[in-house]
Amino acid sequence: MPEDSFKNRLILVVDDEERMARFIRLNLEHDGFQVVEAYRGLKAIQALRDSMPDLVLLDVMLPDIDGFEVLRMIREISQVPVIMLTAKGEEDDRVRGLELGADDYVTKPFSPRELVSRVRAVLRRTEAVGISSHEEIIVDDRLKIDFGRREIWVEGELVKLRPTEYRLLYHLVQNAGWVMTYDQLLSKVWGYEYRDEPHYVRLYVNYLRQKLEKDPANPKYILTERGVGYRFVDFRKKPVENPVDS
Repeated sequence: MPEDSFKNRLILVVDDEERMARFIRLNLEHDGFQVVEAYRGLKAIQALRDSMPDLVLLDVMLPDIDGFEVLRMIREISQVPVIMLTAKGEEDDRVRGLELGADDYVTKPFSPRELVSRVRAVLRRTEAVGISSHEEIIVDDRLKIDFGRREIWVEGELVKLRPTEYRLLYHLVQNAGWVMTYDQLLSKVWGYEYRDEPHYVRLYVNYLRQKLEKDPANPKYILTERGVGYRFVDFRKKPVENPVDS
């Protein structure tokens, strides 16, 4: 996706430090984005409804309600991509944000270039086109996948996946029977910028297992290749040409 395709995308910046919000706004506007600011959590929810942004940059530390609660409220009404901004940089905070539905996090202090790169990367993977397959895939009698319609059926029930979960499943299924390494999955699903973030893969594989597997603790679809990556069960029982380039 060309970088200028993001021109005029609207970003909602939620940060109670007005100087920081202004710093972020100026750098995003320099790269062609439009920006709306909010300095309180509840104001952010109102701004989300009013402006319908393409992405939210959400600070964890807010004066009225914290960013995690704001994220929870956002996910009740919208699947808009959210990048958490945190000064702590602690693993627990990052994981908590991802578990609540954040798409990424950036630790303060950050460079303008890093922030814009992360924004573009999240928009690329949530707006990516061309991931489709018109073939209805019947994995077994309880799991059916239709990438053309973007539908996943488990035991006859339609299962809703978030965009990142869907992309991860797509690449695993398209390479069924082959081991996909952490680096390969990070590059394809999140982007090359995320090659040093293997915990993203582990976390989202866990999400998929919770939604798809009958017994997530003993998965039969998404199999772990310890220390290497993951492999989707080979339901086709035949090798695939050029698997990683699918």
